[in-house]
Amino acid sequence: MRLVPEAAQRPPAPPAPRRLGAVELVPGRIGAAVLSTAGQVLDRTESRYDAAGATPADIDRALAQVAGVFAGHEVQGIGVAAAGLVDPLAGLILEVNDVPALHGYPVTERLAALTGTGVRVEHRARLQVLGDRWFGAGRGRRTFASVSTGEVLGVGVLYDGEVLAPPGGRSGAHMTVSASGERCTCGNRGCWKTLATTGWLRARAHAAGLGEETSLAALVRRDDALAGQVVEEYAHNLALGLVNVQQLFAPGLFILHGEAREGGERFRTVVEERLRDAVAFAGAELPRVLVGAAAVDDVALLGGAGLVLSHL
Repeated sequence: MRLVPEAAQRPPAPPAPRRLGAVELVPGRIGAAVLSTAGQVLDRTESRYDAAGATPADIDRALAQVAGVFAGHEVQGIGVAAAGLVDPLAGLILEVNDVPALHGYPVTERLAALTGTGVRVEHRARLQVLGDRWFGAGRGRRTFASVSTGEVLGVGVLYDGEVLAPPGGRSGAHMTVSASGERCTCGNRGCWKTLATTGWLRARAHAAGLGEETSLAALVRRDDALAGQVVEEYAHNLALGLVNVQQLFAPGLFILHGEAREGGERFRTVVEERLRDAVAFAGAELPRVLVGAAAVDDVALLGGAGLVLSHL
């Protein structure tokens, strides 16, 4: 009888599960995660840097710190969700108003050198809608809007199955919503960003004499009339930009991520009511507002993973 070597008797090992890499690069912070193809975060890390005072070398160091999360994982690729203006083909972050060190920063080249894997970069607003399309409340829909709130503001729109905005396109944060409003970091006046970000909320709460605890969650917890007024004003300011999206594209579903999660049901309802008031024609789907189920800020990481999936 011919003996078969023991190694030949064993069945072949199953292929290793696919893993996806994702990075979010925004003013002051870089987050990174390893995800499954089902959108489960398996490992994560983040680093911080001084947005206004950082040099390109500081960005390199912060990126190197988070790149370690990919060691030991055979990721199929890494998708980078970046704030500002992006050139996806060249792999560059062209401009971020709040971070001079990121002007012309070659993020795909730097990250590929650190990890030895393929890297793609796209604008954060475009990727957040991919995150909801692949893994979130937008699954199965052909048209919807995905909204990031907090220090970073933006909206991504999926329309009839296609992500609107050109590659590297804008987030809507600099659309004009008040002709005589405050001067924005971009140099223009009355940008949506000047009225509907955490910076505006802090300043408005201080001006109202509400003390040091000025986060949206803290204001909601206070449960007094003045704090409630500031929270409602913030919701209306957020809706100002979203009404423009509703008028143009009637997406039917708006998914809120980030700080808006802390606003509670009243905050969500104010935004939804304002959007429903803006329905401009008969037969349009009545807008609904949902709060994203993912943890705060995960929508961009999910979008980065979605970018990798889209190219597999």
